[in-house]
Amino acid sequence: MSRLHWGVGIFFLVAAFVLLVIVSISLPTFSAVDIVRTHFATAPGSSSTSDTINQLRLGIWGYCVNLASDGTRDCVHAGHAYKAIFLSSTGTVKAVGSGSTRGLPAHVAAAIVTLFALLFAISNHLTLMLVSSLLCFIAAFITLIAFGIDIGLLVSVRNTMNDLSGHTVTAPGFWMTFASIILLLLAGMTVCFRRRRSSRYDGAASTSTKGGFWPFRRNRY
Repeated sequence: MSRLHWGVGIFFLVAAFVLLVIVSISLPTFSAVDIVRTHFATAPGSSSTSDTINQLRLGIWGYCVNLASDGTRDCVHAGHAYKAIFLSSTGTVKAVGSGSTRGLPAHVAAAIVTLFALLFAISNHLTLMLVSSLLCFIAAFITLIAFGIDIGLLVSVRNTMNDLSGHTVTAPGFWMTFASIILLLLAGMTVCFRRRRSSRYDGAASTSTKGGFWPFRRNRY
């Protein structure tokens, strides 16, 4: 049963790590993995292109726009705390500020902590299993913070793009982050439970090697 718990815990950790890595890379490398997405009824202009756009995708390190003329996608790798500026048909300038995107690299921190939790979980040492369980919960907490930042980005973009006739929705990266929180919590509980079972097994084995209670202890003389 302990081996089964080990396999399940490793599966949860691997799944959470893969999801967090994909979200951390985000667009433009993975153009389908964005945090927030806006569809425009009236195509505005963008500072990244002279053409009008009908869709905006915001990721960790940049954003992509779909051109209204031919449907092609133009991505901008803007880096940490990037800005995205848009111009409505009436000449109104709207921007997604750096304050809304500054905290997005928290996804990367969560992925790094999850990797260490995975490495410690592979060991059979009780202390390392305990460390792995603690790291799982720490990673879940950091991911929860990242998810809160995603929610903040969603609210900010929705408020900004409403003035441009935009309909802002959650994107795959948003829900992948949420799924990672659940997987990390399950992994932490599974690894912790496996440690308790291993500790009980070692204690029982240690007791059995000492022989029976007196006067039923075997005479060795």
